[in-house]
Amino acid sequence: MMITFALLSLSSLIYSSITHLFLHFFWKYLEKWGIKKVPFDRRITQTGPTNSIWFRGGPSLWRVYRRRDSLCTPGARSCSTQLHLQAMKGFLNRVSGGGDKDANKGAVEDKPADAAAVRTTSRRKSAFASTVKVPVVKELPLLQETPMLKREALFRQKLQLCNVIFDFEDPDIDVAGKEQKRETLVELAEYINSPVGQKILTESMMPDIVETVRVNLFRALPPQTADYDPEEDEPAMELTWPHMQVVYELFLRFIVSTEVSGKVTKKFVDQTFLRSWIELFDAEDPRERDYVKTVLHRMYGKFMSHRSFIRKAISQVFFRYIYETGQHNGIGELLEILGSIINGFAIPLKKEHLQFLEKALIPLHKPKGVTTYHPQLSYCISQYVEKDPDTIVVIVKGLIRYWPWSSAAKQVSYLSELEEIMELCRPDQLSLIQNDFAALLASCLDSSHFQVAERSLYYWNSEHLCVNVLSNARAPMLLPYVYGPLSRNANGHWNTTVESLAQSVLKMYMEMDINLYDKCNKEHLEKTRSKDAEREEAALKWQTIRALAEEKGIAARLD
Repeated sequence: MMITFALLSLSSLIYSSITHLFLHFFWKYLEKWGIKKVPFDRRITQTGPTNSIWFRGGPSLWRVYRRRDSLCTPGARSCSTQLHLQAMKGFLNRVSGGGDKDANKGAVEDKPADAAAVRTTSRRKSAFASTVKVPVVKELPLLQETPMLKREALFRQKLQLCNVIFDFEDPDIDVAGKEQKRETLVELAEYINSPVGQKILTESMMPDIVETVRVNLFRALPPQTADYDPEEDEPAMELTWPHMQVVYELFLRFIVSTEVSGKVTKKFVDQTFLRSWIELFDAEDPRERDYVKTVLHRMYGKFMSHRSFIRKAISQVFFRYIYETGQHNGIGELLEILGSIINGFAIPLKKEHLQFLEKALIPLHKPKGVTTYHPQLSYCISQYVEKDPDTIVVIVKGLIRYWPWSSAAKQVSYLSELEEIMELCRPDQLSLIQNDFAALLASCLDSSHFQVAERSLYYWNSEHLCVNVLSNARAPMLLPYVYGPLSRNANGHWNTTVESLAQSVLKMYMEMDINLYDKCNKEHLEKTRSKDAEREEAALKWQTIRALAEEKGIAARLD
């Protein structure tokens, strides 16, 4: 009896092992066709995976994964779909006993006639979490035509309907669904803008509105190409803008509504939401960046507890741009928001605000793309100077540190910014930076590029600078630095404007203090003679070296 029971147990174990091994190789064979088995009770939602095709076969759901074929590019959706359908039909024919012949026949019928007919694209586009093709649902009634007691449920239902993301890569797909979603979004935005509609913006409705914004706006932005130049190249417009614009308008009206309390809304518009929102500033479409800027400004004013976090998140964007990537599309828009934020800082400035100036704003003069946002940066710097004149010392030294000596166009822009700063400079701050400022001005006057020298000479046309920085009292300090460059520009500069401006400045100093002028002229002549003597001495030394080389027969090597 025991032997019989042992033999039965052994045979059962061997049978289960063979069955398991058979099923293992069977599923391996099916996976070659891109087919996997999943539980029957798994739910399929509109926000589910979009890189697969689902169909029912027996007691299970079968999922055919869309595999990238070597003949199709990522943008060739029609070719890719047809290839997956071929795989699916081939598997069904094999299961039903149709054989390879029928499968090959179906494959021939579904194959595109010409590979050139497959639409390809190299355009950069945003990547949403999911893009699905959904059937057009039955139209819901309008909110204005619905009884008041049922409007809240209908409003929530319409928001959920708008969480479906459509694929705008092919304009001929889901045309009716796209238009239906746009009309629904427009209706929702117009409804909450009315006095009656604002009453629906209760705390229970806020999670649904925020979720709709998350689904429709937060996405992976396409990286910039290496050869993209924001000053010359046209930006890539967002294909889903017909929907996104209305979502932005809906959320803007939600934020500015008087019925929406900041203390209640901050539970749903949390730090994670704000961080994702600030990432949208890197969008290439300028229309979207303008909406993102407007809404963030409103949120900064509404959520008092989030203000510090917003400033830190913006500074992190600056740090990543300055020290890591060097590429970002929305630095100018962020600086526009900061301009109004800095204008509201309390006096005296906090240590946090001074660190932001020193570590984030001033280093923004360093990247090569500074010309795209320099006007906004200059405005932020001037706001700091107006709030606290003591920041001039840090700002001027920072400008000198990041001065773009290799770019004449940037130097002209920086000279304009420096002029605005120095016009607000007080005597006690000027005494700390006057030597650095005079040395910088002398170097710009001596620039080989005429526009830099011309912009430097225009400093003496500023009434504010002539009263304080370039006044008679500062002449004994300033003139010894600038006399040499002024003299060289006044004596035969090829550009007539530079020459005439330099002569006017020298004439002004001559009439102001002839003794100081003669002293600087004498020192300049002595320095010139000394440099000439040094050059002659160096030339004699080289002649001596060459003569010795010729004696030893190595002169040819020197040539």
